Amino acid sequence: MISDNFKLAFKNLSQRRLRSWLTMIGIFIGIASVVSLIGLGQGLRIAITSQFDFLGTDILSVQASGNTFGPPSSSVPNALSDDLVDKIEKINGVEASYNRYIASGKLEFNDKQVIGLAASIPMGEDRKLFEKMLNLKTQSGRMLKQEDNKRLVLGSSFSDDSIFGKSVNAGDKVLLNDVKFEVIGVLEKKGNFMIDGSVLLNENTLLDLTGDDGTTDIIAVKVKDEKNIDKVKFDIEKFLRKERDVKIGEEDFAVTSPQAMLEALDSVLIGVNIFVFIIAAISLLVGGIGIMNTMYTAVLERTNEIGIMKAIGATNSSIFLLFFIESGFLGLVGGIIGILLGVLLAYGMSAIGRIALGSDLIQASVPMSLIIGSLCFSFILGTFFGVIPAYQASKLQPVEALRKKWILKK
Repeated sequence: MISDNFKLAFKNLSQRRLRSWLTMIGIFIGIASVVSLIGLGQGLRIAITSQFDFLGTDILSVQASGNTFGPPSSSVPNALSDDLVDKIEKINGVEASYNRYIASGKLEFNDKQVIGLAASIPMGEDRKLFEKMLNLKTQSGRMLKQEDNKRLVLGSSFSDDSIFGKSVNAGDKVLLNDVKFEVIGVLEKKGNFMIDGSVLLNENTLLDLTGDDGTTDIIAVKVKDEKNIDKVKFDIEKFLRKERDVKIGEEDFAVTSPQAMLEALDSVLIGVNIFVFIIAAISLLVGGIGIMNTMYTAVLERTNEIGIMKAIGATNSSIFLLFFIESGFLGLVGGIIGILLGVLLAYGMSAIGRIALGSDLIQASVPMSLIIGSLCFSFILGTFFGVIPAYQASKLQPVEALRKKWILKK
């Protein structure tokens, strides 16, 4: 019986093909909007999250606040003094801490120049910890040693000829701020723009190149137990407030973790997704009203058919189920089309964005949960707006239905 209802519902909708397609427009536009925009947002989140994967969950970074352009401490009113690193290392729960120096620089190779940032590699025992934390390995050449002067290591991006028109390899000579350096190694590709585009020098070499003013750009802190990272963060902030003579709420420094940055990013993306849902809900509401209107019209057009069906023994429930299935089918097909359009739009726009901007950060990711959820929602939407017309059809009396049809013909 139910299978017959499905066949009859499909036949009735196919006979009103144009009206059925027009009814589904609102549904698949709304579903396509949700799937494509959330897919792009999810892909962006995954891409950005991967940029922080090289940092562990037990790492904190300390830097002065107030910088807007350039390297972290290039324009702050009160930079961090580089002797703070030893004091922070003595705080309970801190395994190690070291200074990171970052400077803007001009890198020249093959008669072409690019502007970027050069970063330091710590000296002493901190070097091994630094390389282990970032899992730094070279695809050619080797990592820097303590005694390496006028030598540097480049990220994997420089091995691509798109930057200088020629790939940079270990053993090549480059100019950094007009000073000749030998490329001693090229890092393996990490899929992270900060590492892949890095220029790494020994700490003393970078300070000799840029000058040592007794300040540092970032203090990296490794926590002994990541479960205690919040307490260690609190203790560092308490120490720095006392050291820099500032009150709570007036801090001229920031202690952050990759997780905190990702949580802030998630908050932004959640806000964007809510905005997308609101816009898509308007379209879905219009689509739902369209389904209700179509089903009401179908009831009026088929009063004679309903009367005949009841006259030969069709029950109220079977009439209700027939119209209920038709409305649900409209929502379901609209959802399927919307999902297909949304997936194509998401991956298509991300591909165009990567080509246009040359950035791998523009990605799309459409999880199966989103597809299943959208499909279920579209079916529920169709059935919800089809309940009243289906109920109205089921309550028609056989004689009354035939009489109305006869009056309409007359």
